[in-house]
Amino acid sequence: MNIPSLKIKFEDEEKSFILREIEECLTTGQLSQGTKVLRFEEELASFVKVKHAVAVNSGSSAIEVMMRTLGVEGKEVLVPTNTFLATAMGVLLAGGVVRLVDTDPKTFSVSLEELKKRVTKKTTGVIIVHIGGIITPEIDKIAAWCKQEGIWLFEDAAHALGSTLNGKHAGSFGIAGEYSLFATKVITSGEGGSIVTNSEELTEKMRLYRNHGKPKPWETYHTQVGANYRMSEITSIMAYSQLKRLGNILQEREAIAKRYTDMLKSNSELTLINPMCNSNWYKYIILLPKGIERDLLKQKMKEKGVNLQGEVYGVPLHRQPIAVQLGFEGDFSNADDVCSRHICLPIYQDLTVEQQDYIVTVLQDTLENIKNGGH
Repeated sequence: MNIPSLKIKFEDEEKSFILREIEECLTTGQLSQGTKVLRFEEELASFVKVKHAVAVNSGSSAIEVMMRTLGVEGKEVLVPTNTFLATAMGVLLAGGVVRLVDTDPKTFSVSLEELKKRVTKKTTGVIIVHIGGIITPEIDKIAAWCKQEGIWLFEDAAHALGSTLNGKHAGSFGIAGEYSLFATKVITSGEGGSIVTNSEELTEKMRLYRNHGKPKPWETYHTQVGANYRMSEITSIMAYSQLKRLGNILQEREAIAKRYTDMLKSNSELTLINPMCNSNWYKYIILLPKGIERDLLKQKMKEKGVNLQGEVYGVPLHRQPIAVQLGFEGDFSNADDVCSRHICLPIYQDLTVEQQDYIVTVLQDTLENIKNGGH
């Protein structure tokens, strides 16, 4: 049996819809700045239950656009050290200063306690990352604390479209949130991203910045600094069709996650990172016992046909080769621990019950073999 780490699925009916819509774009010649992008934005805002959505060409762009809109130049932003580099780069490219925050081992995000340790008089805002689709149960407390401190809260929900806590969507707890539509995500348009917010003012500024600072798409006068971060019509067609299927996708992922948990919960050596929210299960995260070499376990599982997914994240920002160049400093022991010894099991549509059983069997057998000195 050979089980890939990821498998992207478009239903036959969905493929037919996408191809019809693309043919329409090719026939009309409307490839950019048309009604398809607007349709996706409206559908996304409705789904997340916010007033506005702004589609852009990537999740990374979404962060940068938001940071420029918030005016972080010369100001300090608290960013988790356990995140993808794009979270911090959005701040840096907008001229801001990144101050890293350690990890909460229970959620792989940050805790209010850790934020309080790192906030300074220079702090203008906090970026919280919903790692693996997990919304920290402290999110409301963190939002209230940010308001009390007079700083904003922005959600990097690149992993978390569809995740909810107490009926509220990831991306809607702070001043704004962003999602990624990259190929690995729960829904995808290949590339792409979006920002959601209830703020009319922020929306207007983001739309301007997304399109060279132009108030009207096809006219050439500019009222503010901007660049090209637009989503194409064809990209938005895929994004829209996937969003319409998200409910079914979430059900399938949840069923797989539940089976994993049922099979693994009796293994006292493994720590299952169980979300205390309605997760979209972008990742199924497991902490390995201390002393188990992750790379060895991954290699031995691969030899048996099981390809594990990428970690979230294997190397925290303060340990990246570029950390010194970017000025990332600090001692983050929690991140060092959880980043170095977690794995992510395959989880995607069409992963069969037989494959799920095989993955769990191979994991437990491989773990036992390594413990007993097997190589």
